[in-house]
Amino acid sequence: MSTNPNKALWEKGDFTRLAATMRESGEALANSLGPTNGMKILDLGCGDGTTAIPQAKLGGDVLGVDIASNLVQAGNNRAKEMGLLNCRFQEGDASHLDDLADKSFDRVVSIFGAMFAPRPFDVAKEMVRVTRPGGRIIMGNWIPGDPTLVAQILKIAAAYTPPPPEGFVSPMTWGIESNVVERFGSAGIAKENISFSRDTYNFNFPGTPVQFVAVFRDYYGPTMNAFDAAEKNGRKAELQKEMETLFTNQNTSKEATSIPATFLRVSVAVG
Repeated sequence: MSTNPNKALWEKGDFTRLAATMRESGEALANSLGPTNGMKILDLGCGDGTTAIPQAKLGGDVLGVDIASNLVQAGNNRAKEMGLLNCRFQEGDASHLDDLADKSFDRVVSIFGAMFAPRPFDVAKEMVRVTRPGGRIIMGNWIPGDPTLVAQILKIAAAYTPPPPEGFVSPMTWGIESNVVERFGSAGIAKENISFSRDTYNFNFPGTPVQFVAVFRDYYGPTMNAFDAAEKNGRKAELQKEMETLFTNQNTSKEATSIPATFLRVSVAVG
């Protein structure tokens, strides 16, 4: 067991099972960031490459960094299978990117990644440090209290999980604009260089909503922890029902499962 709780969380289960349902949106998001030819790109908290690989396909020189060694391995395997020599993955922590030089990337991207790292002020500082002047940082962050899928999954999970340790800063605080401004502000970025928009990410799963719940229950760290805790308290069936209701109500597909989730898209121009 790793002593780093964040590493342990993301190495738990198998996030690649979930990432498989996120590919179309990852590709759409990468395309929306514009041309990448010859750009050096860092994808932080990259998982197995849902946005890193599409950016490499568009011609960028992409480095994916993730805290979970199993996801780094999976990303490298995917890039190799696709013959992408311009995409590689390595282990690292978003709150101290020790082996990455200052001003070394044209674009730093973190989609539902760096938001989960501890010490958010350090994360902002590190992202700014490794971005070259004239470069850009793009984040995708889930929004606390949002009625759509992922915010609700994390909210439900939190209700069944023991309270976090003293001093813990919720990842969801990255979904609040004033926090984002404050964190990048402390890293030297002026408020007018930060812009926000609401965007949608779709999860597409080839089975029923109830079967999709099982993927989260069995393979996604935060929900796995919630189910473990619920089982100890005799509340597992209750949690299962709450999740199934959520997924069924939010499904927009007749044949399979397609669920949209709203997120905060952050764009930071680094001077």
